Amino acid sequence: MTYAATVWAIVHRRILARLDESGIEAPWLDGIRAQVDRTSRALELEPDPTTPLGRLSLDEALVVTTAGLIEEDIRYGALFAALQEPLRSRRPCIGLVSWLLDGAEPTAYTRVCHDLIARGVLLVDNPSDPRAEWTLRLPPVVWHLLATGSLDVSALPAQLSVRTGFPPLADLALSEDAYAAAVRIPPLVSDRLVSAIVVRGQSSSGRVTLLGALLGGTVLVYDGDPVDPAWQLASALSLLADLTLVVRCRPGPGETVALPALPRGCRPPGVVLGRTGSASGPDLDRAITVTLGPCSPDDRRLLWRAGGVSAGAEDLDEIVERFLLTPGDIVRTAPLARVIARAEGRPDPTVADVRVASRSLRRQDLDTVATRLEPLPDASRPVLPEHAADELETLLRRCRNRERLSAATGGSHGGLNRGVRALFAGPSGTGKTLAARHVAARLELDLYRVDLAAVVNKYIGETERNLDLVLSRAEELDVMLLLDEGDALMTRRTEVATANDRYANLETNFLLQRLETFDGIVVVTSNAAARIDPAFLRRIDVTVDFVTPDAEQRHLLWQAHLPAEHEVSPELLRDLARRCALTGGQIRNASLHALLHALDTDTPVGGALVIEAVRREYRRSGAACPLDPSTDGSHQVNGARPSSTPSW
Repeated sequence: MTYAATVWAIVHRRILARLDESGIEAPWLDGIRAQVDRTSRALELEPDPTTPLGRLSLDEALVVTTAGLIEEDIRYGALFAALQEPLRSRRPCIGLVSWLLDGAEPTAYTRVCHDLIARGVLLVDNPSDPRAEWTLRLPPVVWHLLATGSLDVSALPAQLSVRTGFPPLADLALSEDAYAAAVRIPPLVSDRLVSAIVVRGQSSSGRVTLLGALLGGTVLVYDGDPVDPAWQLASALSLLADLTLVVRCRPGPGETVALPALPRGCRPPGVVLGRTGSASGPDLDRAITVTLGPCSPDDRRLLWRAGGVSAGAEDLDEIVERFLLTPGDIVRTAPLARVIARAEGRPDPTVADVRVASRSLRRQDLDTVATRLEPLPDASRPVLPEHAADELETLLRRCRNRERLSAATGGSHGGLNRGVRALFAGPSGTGKTLAARHVAARLELDLYRVDLAAVVNKYIGETERNLDLVLSRAEELDVMLLLDEGDALMTRRTEVATANDRYANLETNFLLQRLETFDGIVVVTSNAAARIDPAFLRRIDVTVDFVTPDAEQRHLLWQAHLPAEHEVSPELLRDLARRCALTGGQIRNASLHALLHALDTDTPVGGALVIEAVRREYRRSGAACPLDPSTDGSHQVNGARPSSTPSW
């Protein structure tokens, strides 16, 4: 006779004994009596701790079995309704369970019920009623586990998932420091010397996989708020199913997530954290922490090969060097890249295939606070002065070699990582955003512009949380980030005179620290660089100064922006470039305005339209136009053609 059958028989005998004492009769009670008579009377069987029910004490097992009778036999619903008629409930209340089981102490089973409720094993349908009338219910997944001994994964709430089949620790893509720290953990867990394992790192860096490899077997992953009712279910299942609970926490900068204590008898939990925030709780008093750093080139090569990119693939070296993805993202990208390659008839993925596949990665969080910008092709590169063009090339070299530069220093430059921080400073309309798009095109990276309206929040701490989110996602997805008009976030810190000053300084301090640890490529643009805190400037790797173009550059800009079929004479273009000190943005606006009028009248763009568009730009800026009022463009030469291809 199994332990579960023993508990079942005890419950039935006690219920029938109470019914016999009370004199209650019903036709269906005879069937229950016959069922009890067929069970063995040898009820001395010890609990089996290898079964879900055996992990409870005998009194706890009796209570949950009594509460779950209605789940198996409809007759018990009628019995419970008859015994607690005023409640009109077909499920037993705490008072009825205590009376039916008739413990040695009048309140013994009442205390057991409340303890099981606190641990999530039992639920209460009417918590506003008196406690003795609380109607008890078992979560369906808990009853299925107790009745069958197996966990019904399909019945789990959205916050819970089960993962199994973890690789050995030696097969994981870990840095030397992380591996050295990880191999020391299993003996400490076996000897109960640690109460929890905390793993920090980027999203998709293999944190849950590491915990599964360390703790072995099957893990129950909880991805939700600890105050959610699903937390109690998670703690109950971790005890009854003997699973290791892994909790994903996402605290913001300066925040701490308080984790309630797990029931006694549970395995030490695993806690997954990002690079900011922390977790606390009774189970973390003796926690040990492992931090996962960026995935090295050798590890990325192993992961790409494991994902189906053969060792002899022509583009493997370039794929490894160019895509600085996390282990989880490589695992997701490699199969899709193979499918794209096979669809094109290629045996192995190319760089282009991997680029297309990587864009399918989860970018929803980034899309909420940033906007993707189209790269600017090399044929439409911005017109820049020589010193700015040289600095832009320096930025490109720094970006291409950012990982090798970090490795080559060997730690001699403290704090140097794979991150590249650039500042594009200059007046509005001088091509800062265009230059950022051009850099993204040259590096073949996606460019996202941060929406400051979505990032800055009036509530304390929310701005830092949003900034950390967008910077973290940019690191993980290996995209280029553009902080347009970044001086709004990087203003000089001031003396604290009001509460607003204090919190503004806190935001600046956070961004200073976060940019220093940023592991990706970020470009900050500003048309008021003098307002930027000097501490930011010390953290900038490359500064590109954008100035108002000179006459020669303005001439090139006019040629680039006017349509190919224009009829503006070369003499007029040279005169406009010499006399009108417009920025690149203003020249672009004037060209578009002239083209708009030409399209409306179905005529080519001529000198008169261009001159009128130039005067309009001066009116919009509130400045005096240097052109003579009588100038109308009549001295243009028909049929003139520009020497360069327009950028639009």
